[in-house]
Amino acid sequence: MTTPPDLLARAGAWLAEDPDPDTREELAKLIAAEDTAELTTRFAGILQFGTAGLRGELGAGPMRMNRSVVIRAAAGLAAYLKDQGQTGGLVVIGYDARYKSADFARDTAAVMTGAGLRAAVLPRPLPTPVLAYAIRHLGAVAGVEVTASHNPPRDNGYKVYLGDGSQIVPPADGEIAAAIAAVGPLDTVDRPESGWETLGEEVLEAYLARTDAVLDADSPRTARTVYTAMHGVGTSVLTAAFDRAGFPAPVLVAEQAEPDPAFPTVAFPNPEEPGAMDLAFTTARRAKPDLVIANDPDADRCAVAVPDPAADGGWRMLRGDETGALLAAHLVRRGATGVFAESIVSSSLLGRIAEKSGLGYEETLTGFKWIARVEGLRYGYEEALGYCVDPDGVRDKDGITAALLVAELASVLKEQGRTLLDLLDDLALEHGLHATDQLSVRVEDLSVIADAMRRLREQPPVALAGLPVTSAEDLSRGTDRLPPTDGLRYTLDGARVIVRPSGTEPKLKCYLEVVVPVGSADALPTARARATELLTGIKRDLAAAAGI
Repeated sequence: MTTPPDLLARAGAWLAEDPDPDTREELAKLIAAEDTAELTTRFAGILQFGTAGLRGELGAGPMRMNRSVVIRAAAGLAAYLKDQGQTGGLVVIGYDARYKSADFARDTAAVMTGAGLRAAVLPRPLPTPVLAYAIRHLGAVAGVEVTASHNPPRDNGYKVYLGDGSQIVPPADGEIAAAIAAVGPLDTVDRPESGWETLGEEVLEAYLARTDAVLDADSPRTARTVYTAMHGVGTSVLTAAFDRAGFPAPVLVAEQAEPDPAFPTVAFPNPEEPGAMDLAFTTARRAKPDLVIANDPDADRCAVAVPDPAADGGWRMLRGDETGALLAAHLVRRGATGVFAESIVSSSLLGRIAEKSGLGYEETLTGFKWIARVEGLRYGYEEALGYCVDPDGVRDKDGITAALLVAELASVLKEQGRTLLDLLDDLALEHGLHATDQLSVRVEDLSVIADAMRRLREQPPVALAGLPVTSAEDLSRGTDRLPPTDGLRYTLDGARVIVRPSGTEPKLKCYLEVVVPVGSADALPTARARATELLTGIKRDLAAAAGI
């Protein structure tokens, strides 16, 4: 089978302007081998810039993350900022420790400088929330974080914030994408060798000083933790924050404490993935702490595990919804005011906590780009381990400050002879047992996701696990409170299901929640068994309805 001449021509043109010797060599080999299948995949289009910025597999070609794609993205962002009257404005750039992250950050700084903007790069690989903080702290007009968060090691990404410190939302994403598409040949993009600033440790010190603000000045600081950075950039910042706050120094999971872009001990560097926490639990069984805390590689997410004799291995991971409710209850106890917010895929328990406490409550589309924009926000969370506990400091999820607040709550309960699990029981008794689960299907072929969504739209289920579906909403049409998004929401008698394609990974994600009334503490085991039975049944029936 011969390679189409136009494909070879396009690949050759890309090769001619590729500034990276690594991807040049990679692409030259593919061209020489006339690898039709691989070249077709890489030149099937252009990696699309959206509300998550860019994210994809590293490699040569327009459908991969590489220096050519990043330079174009930076040039488009610079053009957009200038069109908005921000010529001369400051753009702050942060990066994680993944392959090519430092190169992508430097290219972005060069493009911004060449376009007449000012650029400042964080001093070293640091957590994403430090970049989100720095944007407002330094009065920047925009920020860029080079990260693929918890994606597999082969990926990298490019996340864009505007001057309010929040991630971009429509219409800015579309306008930036149009500006990227208008960028000409790379040799027309001015990229000086110098002219930008490399920030010192002062910006990190300012962030760390701010982390103290999430704690009650008089709270106990006795909780002992085991901590894993999941081979990411969290260790030095989290341990510094814990030291400043006066908590015992966390026991580190040594094999995962230092940044390593190969992520050698985990298949997927995400605390939610099976096996990712095994080393942390091994360390915990030896150290016997009160908590296990994990960040994802860019430290904007926070996972929590607690001792539980009934759990396999003696440790139980809390779901994001459980930690989200615990932090909400803790903030209520501390007298928080303002609005609590969450995305539509998160547990309805937060709304009940807010209502009973007389606090405002808002539900948003998925992502902190929406949560962070809620007016009067005091606390926001998302079930995927994201928590915004200091919106005045960081208008995004922040795994460092969330870890501090969890440790404070555990310390308060410890002084009372109680645990996080005891507080979860209290919440179940007060508001009903809210149990959540997820059906998540990773695919190689994205058409599988499109087919499942089409099937559910054409033939929505009438019942799941024996519970009648009382309403079926196609969220692509929008609602009176939410803009349109590709998703489906089913309300059942005592349950709720939301189905949507992931915005950052090749996954179909189905979010399940059941609410079981609980009359007394003695009834909790029966309620949990009923919730597990319902969730299992909903998963089974939903998978059949979607054909997955």
